[in-house]
Amino acid sequence: MSAPLTAFTQRSTPHILALFRVVVGLLFACHGASSLFGVLGGAMGTGATVPTGAWPGWYAAVIQLAGGILVMAGLSTRAAAFISSGSMAYAYFSAHQGSALWPIQNGGEASAMFCWAFLLIVFIGPGAWSLDRLFFGDRQPEQAPVAQREPSAA
Repeated sequence: MSAPLTAFTQRSTPHILALFRVVVGLLFACHGASSLFGVLGGAMGTGATVPTGAWPGWYAAVIQLAGGILVMAGLSTRAAAFISSGSMAYAYFSAHQGSALWPIQNGGEASAMFCWAFLLIVFIGPGAWSLDRLFFGDRQPEQAPVAQREPSAA
């Protein structure tokens, strides 16, 4: 990769990661809102809501709405993403995986994608734009120093 392109991608990475987090959180919150309030097509596109307290749909919708909002805002990002990832893993294995092995065959693509996207957010953190950073400062974990390569003697 050329030096200017490498420099650009290194400068842009925290902002692109933040944008990724915002989009994933927004889409997840929309799933929860549709199930809880009947908006955006309602629960599973029926226009209806999930009955209050119904297991597991209502609880999943609460996790989707709250987790999506927290991840989108970048507040308690890693904890919210961890819980959201776990809820999608549960959704995949309890509702989808029993009918076929692959997500494309069992309708579990969204569950699988959200599960892995949130797990990624757990490890990469909130990125540049987050309430975590605003309230608690830049407490990013220390990165391991990059090993310097010695020039090879030819």
